Amino acid sequence: MLTDTHCHLYLNKFDNDRAEVIQNAVAAGIERMLVPGLDIETSKAAIQLAEAYANVYAAVGFHPTDIEKLTPESFAELQKLVQHPKVVAIGEIGLDYYWVKDPAKRLEQREKLPQQLALAQAVNKPIILHLREENDTENAEGTKNLLDILRTWQKELLASNHPLATHPGVFHSFNGDLASAQQAIELNYNIGITGPVTYKNAEGQRQLVKQLPLAALLIETDAPFLTPVPHRGKRNEPKFVAHVADKIAEVHNTSRDHVAQVTSANANRLFGWEATP
Repeated sequence: MLTDTHCHLYLNKFDNDRAEVIQNAVAAGIERMLVPGLDIETSKAAIQLAEAYANVYAAVGFHPTDIEKLTPESFAELQKLVQHPKVVAIGEIGLDYYWVKDPAKRLEQREKLPQQLALAQAVNKPIILHLREENDTENAEGTKNLLDILRTWQKELLASNHPLATHPGVFHSFNGDLASAQQAIELNYNIGITGPVTYKNAEGQRQLVKQLPLAALLIETDAPFLTPVPHRGKRNEPKFVAHVADKIAEVHNTSRDHVAQVTSANANRLFGWEATP
């Protein structure tokens, strides 16, 4: 059984066939799908999907490109949403220097991220991290800034013997270099792998995945984005996570079943959803 740990099924690209997409994923062996929010509105939409479908779970939070929406009032609403029994994580949160060029807005991202980390700590739920560098450069300012913030948080978790210290979250759709991946893993984060690992020109990412232990990996679609080969150019959907698993199996010289088993177990350890209604 496969798991898609990141798909945005509330987006309008699924408006005409959302139920069919979810049913097709389940029929294809996708055991669980995790839908992260980007703000209050989409977090509520994720929860509604989780309520409607047994195989769907939700995460709630403010995406870095929407961080100006994080106000005292909206944070109070987020604190209520996170109590829902099918909310298993805080996310999608993090830093984005690709779309956000203004230094003041980047500073706002860094200043507000700890507020969402503190919420994760308070409710004992892991985080789903977005990290995108300016010009998609590997291991640049954004990576350094994010790892610095996470190291500070990790010290707080360790000092209080908090359970999240051993499984704080995942770097979603990781596109950095080996050094930054290893630093994330040293902080006990999982590394999320998406469709680009299947792209013809992505040999660098395949070599990265080859050097990372399966025990650190999660598989994701980021649907409707980042569609894997052989469906590239079409809308992505959760059932296509199988192609990500196939490519990881190829570079690790193992079977899809083994990749599915390990990554699904990794997801359960992180999100604890076997105990979730």
